[in-house]
Amino acid sequence: MSLALLVLIPFIGSVLAMFMPSNARNREATLAGLIALGCAIQAAWLFPQITGGQVLREEYLWLPTLGVNLVFRLDGFAWLFCMLVTGIGALVVLYARYYLSASDPAPRFFAFFLAFMGSMMGVVLSGNLVQMVLFWELTSLFSFLLIGYWHHRKDARRGARMALTVTGAGGLALLAGVLVLGRIVGSYDLDVVLASGPQILAHPLYPVALVLVLLGAFTKSAQFPFHFWLPRAMAAPTPISAYLHSATMVKLGVFLMARLWPALAGSELWFWLVGGAGAITLLLGAYVAMFQRDLKALLAYSTISHLGLITLLLGLNSPMAAVAAVFHIMNHATFKASLFMAAGIIDHESGTRDIRKLSGLLKLMPITGLLAIIASASMAGVPLLNGFLSKEMFFAETVFLASTPWVDRSLPVLATIAGIFSVAYSARFVFDVFFGPSCIGAVPKPPHEPPHWMRVPVELLVLACLIVGVVPEWSVGPMLAAAAAPVVGGTLPEYSLAIWHGFNLPLVMSLVALAGGAALYLLQRRRRETGGLAHTPVLHVLDGQRIFENLLARLTEVGRRSRRILATNRLQTQLLLMVCVALAGAGAALWFVPAGPGERPPLPFSPMFAMTWIIGGVCALAAAWQAKFHRLASLMLAAGAGLTCCLTFIWFSAPDLALTQLVVEAVTTVLILLGLRWLPMRNKATVQAARDRIRPWGRRGRDLAIAAAAGAGMATLAWLVMTRRFPQSISPFFLDRALTEGGGTNVVNVMLVDFRGFDTFGEITVLGIVALTVYALLRRFRPAPESMALPLQQRAQSDDGSSDLLNPRLAKDTAVGYLMVPAVLVRLLLPLAVLVSVYFFMRGHNAPGGGFVAGLVMSVALLLQYIVSGTEWVEEHLRIYPRRWIATGLLLALATGGGAIVMGYPFLTTHTAHVTLPVLGELHVPSALFFDTGVFALVLGSTMLILTSLAHQSVRSHRWAEEHEERAAEARAALSTSHGDT
Repeated sequence: MSLALLVLIPFIGSVLAMFMPSNARNREATLAGLIALGCAIQAAWLFPQITGGQVLREEYLWLPTLGVNLVFRLDGFAWLFCMLVTGIGALVVLYARYYLSASDPAPRFFAFFLAFMGSMMGVVLSGNLVQMVLFWELTSLFSFLLIGYWHHRKDARRGARMALTVTGAGGLALLAGVLVLGRIVGSYDLDVVLASGPQILAHPLYPVALVLVLLGAFTKSAQFPFHFWLPRAMAAPTPISAYLHSATMVKLGVFLMARLWPALAGSELWFWLVGGAGAITLLLGAYVAMFQRDLKALLAYSTISHLGLITLLLGLNSPMAAVAAVFHIMNHATFKASLFMAAGIIDHESGTRDIRKLSGLLKLMPITGLLAIIASASMAGVPLLNGFLSKEMFFAETVFLASTPWVDRSLPVLATIAGIFSVAYSARFVFDVFFGPSCIGAVPKPPHEPPHWMRVPVELLVLACLIVGVVPEWSVGPMLAAAAAPVVGGTLPEYSLAIWHGFNLPLVMSLVALAGGAALYLLQRRRRETGGLAHTPVLHVLDGQRIFENLLARLTEVGRRSRRILATNRLQTQLLLMVCVALAGAGAALWFVPAGPGERPPLPFSPMFAMTWIIGGVCALAAAWQAKFHRLASLMLAAGAGLTCCLTFIWFSAPDLALTQLVVEAVTTVLILLGLRWLPMRNKATVQAARDRIRPWGRRGRDLAIAAAAGAGMATLAWLVMTRRFPQSISPFFLDRALTEGGGTNVVNVMLVDFRGFDTFGEITVLGIVALTVYALLRRFRPAPESMALPLQQRAQSDDGSSDLLNPRLAKDTAVGYLMVPAVLVRLLLPLAVLVSVYFFMRGHNAPGGGFVAGLVMSVALLLQYIVSGTEWVEEHLRIYPRRWIATGLLLALATGGGAIVMGYPFLTTHTAHVTLPVLGELHVPSALFFDTGVFALVLGSTMLILTSLAHQSVRSHRWAEEHEERAAEARAALSTSHGDT
């Protein structure tokens, strides 16, 4: 199986799960489980190919000139995370099948779950740093959806928002760090970056890149001071907690630090930043975990502590410590996932996770209790379990560290104290919950064993803890060697996975931790029984959630104050601020870098061209003047200025731009006409009042001066640019290659659909988004009452016989009276307009035209039908479905670009097929034709969606008038009846 398919299949499964019925939980769980298990089996099948330092690599061209390609890369370390993501994912799916209730929307759960799995696979298999950041942010997005799965709960919404805010902001910092790394190395390829360690460490930008990358890693793995979000994410369902917070999401930060360890580690700055954050997090998480009352909260803070342990190991700049970090990543995933599932079983079968209410569960749930005890012992570092082995390696690294004297002395003490805390909170999980008197009567429902298959994932994970703890060399030796080799740069240090290394200092530290932890637990228990521990001592005042929410509240208040100072509902004031800011920015740029005219001679003076521009300037000034008094006249004059632009494009031999500008002017004119319909009406009194308010040196004088300055600045800038010579112009490149490589003589169209096709794809995507946004806003738009009352006044005129355009009998078809002849002509013109549109579309690759112009021409033809015949009549005879056109166009453009990738070429690479037909002969069909078809469909759909949404407001106002008339008639009838009775 292709590495790309390992990433793609979970996303496909997510889409399939989304469309499954909500009552088919078995089928949804089976689908998700088969996908996770299948990917795990395939990843396991690839293990022999990555042993010995081998790397599997797949590359798909995307933007090769920028060094951004789709690269999927599998080495031993990535393979380890693939197994964690898919293997534990399959177990979590089985567990979730029995955990979720019948009322929980299973399709949404498994759809988000599989999408998150695909995002995780994308991160660990990415061989390009920019690509990795993309999947990194996807994990933040889908984890937000998973944490907020029970969105009816306030704590779930707040926890999801906090997680997204913190990790999303860290992702932006990571993106900046990746860009700096690319600048240092000259490539975003992971292999190149990993091989450039000395170059990166010696570069002046190394501190900047390191800090930005570590911000992304620390926020994702909940390292101090960003640790506060993880406990609040426990509002998610337990299967999500078991998956996100043991094996996947929170491991991404340590994955990133280990992934980039050969390139970024080895400096003193790395030691203090990474090691310092890890040490603080290790102690802080372990200390707070001892005082938690909720099972999942205890496990959350213990997760923070263990992530700090891994981070500290990676920060020691020692290859042996890096191996220990990889080993603990494996061990922590197994015992912590099993503990989360056990906590979920306790909650599921007893109705509570409150440790104060739980006790004596070992007699009521003996199998679950035994499993949880073994997993807790592994977390505490008890011998003959996997947690003991990696913790021994951690203790050994703190003992044999060679740094400054005070660090050499204090680090073993710190590690031992953290071990004591770990034993204490593990003992609390075991003894307070599973021993003591029975809790029946103190919990919402009698505890009992769960269904067997719900317990199977816990049994398998606990079995792994035992096997690794007893026979580590046989069970995980080859996997650890394969996973750790890429982290340390390829050459593994000497290490041993033996259970017994003799009586040495690390063993003494382990024994001290076990004894000290037991004593600390007993002391805590006595104080709890006497009511002396109501909260976390010392640190209860440092509530991360409260600090975070206070910070958000202050930022929100700053935004509100800024809005009160700068914002306004007046469009004119908004434009004034925008233009002033633009003038200030341009003035500052010219102040620091003065610019002068170039040496290029101007074109000969043309009286005809000068006259055209004088007319256009007069139209523009007159349109601005009339906008205050006569909107329709202003619109007509603005169209005259637009026509001048069209003539200018023709004058400068740009027929494509002229043609596009012409049809855009037509569509824009209709758009503004439809919008003017809903502006407040003006009468002679308001116009005269507006004239009386005009002062020569008042606000209008100020606005005129600013507008003149902005216009003169733009004219000056254009003059400076056009008088310069550009020896490295890109025009010859396109002129020389348009026909030979793009297959067309119209250079502009070839650029749009081939050379700059990616830009065009982005532009049509934005156009579609804008159209859908306008549609969504107008669905909730309600015109002003005076605008809604206008049809009522017109209907009254119709009743007097002065007009029949709004007669209810003729409401479906407005083409009556003097509009009947134009309606007939417009309906006859529609087939001809369609033919013209097709003509422009088909000739676009070799002559002026193309999908954009053709879409606008078709839109104008359809708009004429609406204008003359009315909205309701047209939609009864011709269904356009603009949203379907938008979706079809976007999917067609995307499929065209994706087809090139499938063939092994960069996105949107054009290919031409030569087809011989019986009558027409040989035809060449370029793939750009299908891309341009997508542009045509999206432009047509977007234009029609925006304009028909505006047109429907008129329909709504007429319906409102009819309903108003009906209510008035009913009121008159009721009144006359009451008078008759009287």
